This record gives sequence, structure tokens and C-alpha cells, in this order.
Amino acid sequence: MARHRKVHPVTTETLHRPGTKRLVAAIAALLVCAGLTACQGSPDIKASPATASATPTVPAGLESFYNQKVSWYACAKKGMDEAKSGEDTGFSCAKVKVPLDYSNPGGETIEIAVKKRAATGDSVGSLFINPGGPGGVGSLFINPGGPGGSGIELVDSVGTYFSKNLTGSYDVVGFDPRGVGSSTAIDCLSDSDLDAERAGENDPATPSTTATIERAQKMNTACESKTGTPGLLDHIDTISAARDLDVLRAVEGQQALTYLGFSYGTYLGATYAELFPANTGRLVLDGAVDPSLSAEDMTLGQAKAFEVALRAYVQECQSSKLSCPLSGDVDSGVSQIREFLESTKTAPIPTSDPQRPLTYDLALTGVLGAMYQTSLWSSLTAALTQAMDTSGSRDGSALMVITDAFASRQSDGSYSGNSTEALMPVNCLDFPVQGDDASWEQNATAVKDASPTFSAQLLYPDAYCQGWGHESSRKREKITASGAAPILVVGTTGDPATPYAWSEALAEQLETGQLLTWKGNGHTAYGRSNDCVKNAVDTYLLNGTMPDKGLTC
Repeated sequence: MARHRKVHPVTTETLHRPGTKRLVAAIAALLVCAGLTACQGSPDIKASPATASATPTVPAGLESFYNQKVSWYACAKKGMDEAKSGEDTGFSCAKVKVPLDYSNPGGETIEIAVKKRAATGDSVGSLFINPGGPGGVGSLFINPGGPGGSGIELVDSVGTYFSKNLTGSYDVVGFDPRGVGSSTAIDCLSDSDLDAERAGENDPATPSTTATIERAQKMNTACESKTGTPGLLDHIDTISAARDLDVLRAVEGQQALTYLGFSYGTYLGATYAELFPANTGRLVLDGAVDPSLSAEDMTLGQAKAFEVALRAYVQECQSSKLSCPLSGDVDSGVSQIREFLESTKTAPIPTSDPQRPLTYDLALTGVLGAMYQTSLWSSLTAALTQAMDTSGSRDGSALMVITDAFASRQSDGSYSGNSTEALMPVNCLDFPVQGDDASWEQNATAVKDASPTFSAQLLYPDAYCQGWGHESSRKREKITASGAAPILVVGTTGDPATPYAWSEALAEQLETGQLLTWKGNGHTAYGRSNDCVKNAVDTYLLNGTMPDKGLTC
């Protein structure tokens, strides 16, 4: 639940401004490969397949789903399209049928889109044994987070994001969870409507519980109207997604699930382990969500963490050899960013597109989005330098690139996937509405106090779900996953979206959980941190050897 109410849409559009083309290319590369882990040194890690504690059983009534024959086809390097005739891309794709409603397996069915990147066999120093085949290392399932993130898009880029030890030894399997992307998906807004939503054109004059409820009701009406599968909006919860994941494990021929989940993907992974402890193999949960927290608890935790991240950015900006537009000490620098953002409420900043000025909402999400990746901080500095220009020629183009990039807005104005639309519909099924108008206003005050900069993105989560209208039946409670194999939880001390305390909490809750700490900033660790984290994660995924207890990288 990295973001609650606002829509954060991405474009790598080519902007004809000095230096902007280089910035666009740099941001695109950073989003694909934040740390270039695959380019770092790798130790000798001997790989062996994971095993289940018992032979997996097929839940009663679901035999046809677990035993279905899946039709795989060679597909392109990007997306789900078929590969050109005779082209060996190393990718194969399929659609897997699952029940819309697991309490009625004989009813309507939906499809889960799956994409597999074949093991390359060029692992560095590891023992490579016919991955995916009899006696091989097998398949590594992945989830990028969200909710609403596309595993199809993530698997497209794992060659540069994951280590060669992993991609050489494992078939890497990405999937779009139900409701998302290339699976049976929800649909709510046209591209132009999403542009308007992101720009803040639908924002109430004064945020309140009543205004938030009304906004959610309008969004639900739009989603109900455009979503082609009746009932889908009631069945895109994480428990259903975890049950889908067990079907995927079975049809992929894996006795045990080996899994690497980021951010919300940790909640999906922990839920899977709770439901199917005997089927867990090696699970790594990076940037953990604490399943016991309410929506209000989570927004308050994020409010505090994003402000801490902003201060870390300002400190680095001011101490950098690069030109920093923020003067004075850290407090002064933070105040200057807030004043700049506030100024865009009444004076949006021109960009290279005269039809799309940089509004307050767009500027705010651009700054917030850059907090996820420290590798974007230099780009943010360049963008703020242009946008805060005091000579009278302010230019919001570079900051628009950043905010568009995190919303998957393409250069032609279209959006890749539906992650921004799926975020709250999934969250509202996972978080039962708690409290009332009075407590919601009290939480809003606490969030504003905790995050004067970013609070507009984090207000009234329960009021939104009240207006959304699709009720949650899930309890917010600790997950122990009793009987599961060891689970490695990775936490980043300066993580703004999933604060480090959440990783500590999940590792403590899980009966077999163990915490690996990275002392760093930004969201999640694997693929963007250092060799210490990479080698610890790789070793566990490849041969089941946990790192030393209490390891801090």
C-alpha cells in the first residue's frame, strides 16, 4: 500500500529542451535497473532446487484448475505479443484460468497472464543444472508490488535488474495479478480522464471525509461502467491473488514456491505462506508491509517516512558538487521545496507541452516519486533547478518527466498498464473500513502534522474505501505462517514507502522469519543496494542458506 488516494501516472516522452533528452534517457534506465546488480561481482554459489515439506495437495473442487494444460507460446521481449516467426527471445507466455470467486469454483472464470524468462545458463560461479527440467533448479516467481504492479513488465527487465546467478539458474516467472494489466483487468478511466485526475482537476476545494467519499463513489461508478467482467471488482483481493499464485505454482510443475516479492509483493508472499505453508520453498520479501496495521496506521507511518526521506535528499543535494537550488541548512531547503510546491497551486509551471502545465498535484507526485530511488535524486535536483528558476523562466518539463515516469504515461499520451487504477480497488478489499468521520479527521490532522510536504497524498484512506463501496472481509492481523519454510525479510532503514519498522514487524511475526537489514535510503533493497544484500538474497534463493542472523549491510 505504497500510495493511498492519489493517482501517480510515466512518460519517457522526448522533450525538446536543453539537457532534457539526456534526463529522459537517464530516468528510463534508472526505472528499469536501479542498481545494475547484474553488473556487480558475484561469488561462487552452488544452486540446488527447493523442496516442499510434503507433497502439495489440490484443494477440493479446484482439480480442473490445478490440473489444466497450459498452452505456452514464444513471446516478444516486451509484453505478451507473440514473437516473430523463428525468433528466439528466451521468453514464453500463457494465460492460466482461475475461478473469479474461489467460494464458487464452478462459476465464472478469469485469466492470469504469465510470462517466463528461460534460465540463461550463464550464471557466474554457480552450479547450473537444467533449470525447469527434472532435477533442475526450477522457477522463481516474482511480484513488483503496488498493488497493481505488473509482473509481466518486471520479468521483461530482470536481465539487468537481477544478478546473473539468479537469471542463469532460474526460469523467472512474472504474472499480472487478477485485475491487473494483461490478466482479466479492471478499467476505470480513459487516458485523457487519467491525465485530468493526475493533474488535480477533480480535487475538491477543501479535502474532507465527505469530499473523499463522494470522489470514491464517482470512481466506483466509472470502474463499474468500464470493467468488462461483472463481479471482478469484488474479487481482486490479495487472498484470491495468493490462491491464484498456488495454481500458477502447480501448473508450472513446482512442488514448492520460490518467490521474490517487493513492497506490496511482500504482503502477497506472506499471505501465500499463511494459506499454503507446506507449499513454501524459498521466499524473500523485500520492503515489507506489516499486515497487522490499519490503513490509518500505514498512512501515518508513510507520512513520517517520506518526510525523513525528503530531509535526506535535501542534505545530499546541498552537500553535492552538483548545483543545488536549495540554499541554507536542511530545514531551509525543505521549506524552499514546500514553498515551491505551494506556488504551483496558483501558478502552474509551463512545460514543453503547452496543454500540460505542471500543476501542484503533478509537481508533488514528481518530488514524492523521486524519494523511491536515490539514483533519481540527481535528476530531481536538475528538475527542481529548472522548475524553481528565479530568473523568470521556470520550466516544469523535467519534473513532469519524473512524475509521468512513475505513472507509466507514454510519449503518445497513453498509459502502460492499469496500475494507477488498480491500486485503491485492491487496497479497499484488503483493508476493512475502520473508524468514523471524527476519527478520520483526527487521523488527517496527524498526517498533516507528520508530513507537511506530502500529506495531500495520504489523507482519508478509510473514507475513500467507505465511498468505494466494495466491502472487505479481511481482518488486519499478524501473519505467522506457521509451518512454512524459512522466510527472508529484507528491510531498508531509510525506506519511505514501506518503513523499516514494518520489515522488523513482519520478520518478528513470521514463525520462520529472519530479517536482513540494508542501511540505506529509497524503496526496497535488492537490485539497488550493494553486494552484501545481493549475495545474501542470491545465496538463500539458490541453495536455501540463510544469511547470518542480524546481518546488516
